[in-house]
Amino acid sequence: MRRVAINMQNSLFCNAISETLRRSGNEFETYTLDSPDRVVEECSWISPYALLMEVTGYTPWMLAQRLKLRDAVKEKNPDCKIVLIVDENSEREIANQVKQAKKDGLIDQFVYGSISATYLADIVDSL
Repeated sequence: MRRVAINMQNSLFCNAISETLRRSGNEFETYTLDSPDRVVEECSWISPYALLMEVTGYTPWMLAQRLKLRDAVKEKNPDCKIVLIVDENSEREIANQVKQAKKDGLIDQFVYGSISATYLADIVDSL
């Protein structure tokens, strides 16, 4: 069973993603991480296959802060896949920056918040 850690600003959205991944049939064990301040610490004992993090225009969810977390997580778990989730409708410029981070090889994948739950589960499964 592959472990997936999820850190989102919106708890309802975070729990929905967690439940979707668990029920997807792709054998995911999910962990919701409540605080960005604890992502590195919790990922060190979880050893996730993938880390999903939301990016917004507000601290502590900003892209630069997420990339710092990415670096720290990858230092301890270089095989962990990093997936950033961004709302492409309300955060258009940030969505472009996240897409560029993927092009630059800084993250493994990005997804828009408007995709279907099934598609998200399949993206994570295909990492």
